[in-house]
Amino acid sequence: MASFTSIAAAALVLAGSSVLPAPAPMSTLVARANSDCSEAAEEVVAKTGGQLLSAQPSGDSCIITVLVQGNGQRPRKVTMKVPM
Repeated sequence: MASFTSIAAAALVLAGSSVLPAPAPMSTLVARANSDCSEAAEEVVAKTGGQLLSAQPSGDSCIITVLVQGNGQRPRKVTMKVPM
């Protein structure tokens, strides 16, 4: 006789496969965001001489955040909004 756990697991698998669609892979979404903002990120890094922390699309522009080293001071975080 099948245990309650195995019956419950089988029911969840069947319900999940027929009701819920498979989620989109996260790597695909990240790759699109990075490719859309890559030129803007390169521009900000070249202009500031900083290290890229993040680049994310926002409407028709990109929000670019870089870490800029100071002269004997702590590095500072700079965020710029750049058109795509």
